[in-house]
Amino acid sequence: MAQPTPARKQSDWWRSAVIYQVYVRSFADGDGDGTGDLAGVRARLPYLAELGVDALWFTPWYLSPLKDGGYDVADYRSIDPAFGTLAEAEKLIAEARELGIRTIVDIVPNHVSDQHPWFRAALAAGPGSPEREMFHFRPGRGETGEIPPNDWPSQFAGSTEPVWTRLPDGEWYLHLFTPEQPDLNWDHPAVRREHEDVLRFWFERGVEGVRIDSAALLAKDPELPDFTEGVDPNPFVDRDELHDIYRSWRQVADDYDGVFVGEVWLPDTERFARYLRPDELHTAFNFAFLSCPWDPARLRSSIDETLAEHAPVGAPATWVLCNHDVTRTVTRYGREDTAFAFATKAFGTPTDLALGTRRARAAALLSLALPGSVYLYQGEELGLPEADIPLGRIEDPMHFRSGGVDPGRDGCRVPLPWTADAPHAGFGSRQEPWLPQPANWASYAADGQAGDPGSMLRLYREAIRLRPAFGSGPLTWLPAPDGVLHFARADGAHCVVNLSATAAELPAHTDLLLTSGPLDAQGRLPQDTAAWLRV
Repeated sequence: MAQPTPARKQSDWWRSAVIYQVYVRSFADGDGDGTGDLAGVRARLPYLAELGVDALWFTPWYLSPLKDGGYDVADYRSIDPAFGTLAEAEKLIAEARELGIRTIVDIVPNHVSDQHPWFRAALAAGPGSPEREMFHFRPGRGETGEIPPNDWPSQFAGSTEPVWTRLPDGEWYLHLFTPEQPDLNWDHPAVRREHEDVLRFWFERGVEGVRIDSAALLAKDPELPDFTEGVDPNPFVDRDELHDIYRSWRQVADDYDGVFVGEVWLPDTERFARYLRPDELHTAFNFAFLSCPWDPARLRSSIDETLAEHAPVGAPATWVLCNHDVTRTVTRYGREDTAFAFATKAFGTPTDLALGTRRARAAALLSLALPGSVYLYQGEELGLPEADIPLGRIEDPMHFRSGGVDPGRDGCRVPLPWTADAPHAGFGSRQEPWLPQPANWASYAADGQAGDPGSMLRLYREAIRLRPAFGSGPLTWLPAPDGVLHFARADGAHCVVNLSATAAELPAHTDLLLTSGPLDAQGRLPQDTAAWLRV
């Protein structure tokens, strides 16, 4: 296997990067078959360069039956034919880098697809075989083994389905998500070797970062005991053994100057920070900020807590408003409850999109002014709302495993609108895209927004261009009226966000760099509006 080239060493670009999440299936369709692909992404690289992002994070593009949006991987070393080829992925990585854009790929270490060769071999080999040791196979409980081996809950919020599936030979296998996603046994040395080899495979193809899916779930108590809420240690979440895994991974990444970002959902800030120690992961997603309601006290507290938990380990914070799993920002911020929780998702929740859009614009300036890195989800820069998917077209297993109660995540995964006057809003398809686009989708098209100085796209382009004005220094809160957030960064750059019910006076300043909306006739900052100032 080729050795890493020292010349690829880079600066700590990831500490303050703007990273754009690409959900390939819905980004752009290059061959017209209704599904987004790598050809579509390659054609839109100039758009991404003009947006000004530093890196692209690709959700899984690997060979997959797509039972869970690609997070059921059958082969980590090949591209799914629906998206393209490995050679095309290598071209995409290289072409993006020529434009100054790095690539981050998604690794799914907790589970594989039931079509993965390892699992197919395990099924064929039968009970007691070495092949089954790669997974969690167990006999059932009860007189005839008819009861699952334990009572662990599904990791799909609201799911009423068990996490064990019984085979005709009587054994059960564990899957914290769908039955098509069997969990790997991370006590097995072959599982660890394989994933380290997969990391090397992608780093050697020019990838500069890896996002780790469900990063706190890999290790399980080998006894597989029943789950008791609130009792530590949890038998399958945030186990201490995980840190040895990530220390080993970090040695691989350091050989290539690679970067990790972990999907770590943990309420305990001290335990969260352990994953960010200097010899483990570089960064982790900030789900507390993503879930935070549009409330000045809660936002300030979330920001303070985030910075405080990262400070002891010297890791940069990450700021995320939405992603491929959560309700889109403009929809969420237009609701009575502006927070996000999987458990509260429901069909028919009323939304004021004008209000949500105004708040989302202000939130964009807030997040881009904070110290650390920022992740944008595709379409966020267009102000896309959550789409209502007809019941007959929903594909997300989260919906089905909730008994039809949860609307699922397809509403934030609808194919993007690129050209207002083209079929299917310019997504590129000759036929209807894999998910239906709303009737008004063309009104959000990128080409129309590019020519509109007041559009969401133009706001994001300008904000990303001006973001270096805030430097890399710390955040300092400054006195402000109730309901107003005001902080300073380096070189006199200030951010002011008005979440109060009345217009707010701006502090004295020498330059008004950018606002999320117009000031009022008296030059004040209206409600749900943000401003960047030079003071």
